[in-house]
Amino acid sequence: MTTTTACFDIPGGQLHYQIAGAGAPLVFLHGFTLDHRVWAQQIAPFAAHYQVITYDLRGFGRSTVPNATPYDHCTDLLALLDHLQLDTITALIGLSLGGEIALEMALAHRSRLRSLVLVDAMIGGYQWSAAWQTMTNPIWKVARTEGIAAAKAHWIKHPGLFGPLQAQPVALAALNAMIADYSGWHWVNRDPRQLPTPPALTRLPEITVPTLIITGERDSADFLAQAALLQTEIPTAQRRTIADAGHLPNLETPAEFNQILFDFLRTVPDAPACNAS
Repeated sequence: MTTTTACFDIPGGQLHYQIAGAGAPLVFLHGFTLDHRVWAQQIAPFAAHYQVITYDLRGFGRSTVPNATPYDHCTDLLALLDHLQLDTITALIGLSLGGEIALEMALAHRSRLRSLVLVDAMIGGYQWSAAWQTMTNPIWKVARTEGIAAAKAHWIKHPGLFGPLQAQPVALAALNAMIADYSGWHWVNRDPRQLPTPPALTRLPEITVPTLIITGERDSADFLAQAALLQTEIPTAQRRTIADAGHLPNLETPAEFNQILFDFLRTVPDAPACNAS
């Protein structure tokens, strides 16, 4: 397997990316506080059949943190696709925050992707429950009052995100490594990210590409509610739930996750027919 790691300039910074394999291109988008390494269990299996592209979103991993320049993640992704001279990708796969960005791409740049995979995805415009806010909002306060390290210690134990993963030493070690390397920038700075108007929540029926929704059975109530909305509102959507998995099913149950994704990709026009191995 040939792997290329590089970075390129974008307005206000740089994006770090990795390419493995060759063939029909797949792009994977990671979640908040994570980086491209969250897809480590997918890279080799899929690179045997596809060109697998992972990258660190602006502000995460080895990509630069935002400055005062307004930006949006879709424009960054378009810049990456143009840099790689890819007019169309076979699938855009987004996890959590990455799912929110993938939805924005499917709405604003339909011609650039043939299919969409949303893994425990966020939806722009979704109103989070009081219970979720009680679990999550204090971490921003901890970062400002006690420091980034203290906030990370709270974040890694977030019951709504990482509860099921605590009993999996290998997956937990991978998660700890990514959060240890996270800058914490978003917890203590105002993010100049520009959000689309109207939000994706009001436009889901406009998504026309084949769409797969993957959820971990043990993810938090808010993420399961968002998955139900996606399943109901996107006309092309199908949904698969992975038993005993939480918010990161690709990391917690990689074999089952990979088989589900392979099965879906076989139905995408112009994608090669292959099986998990």
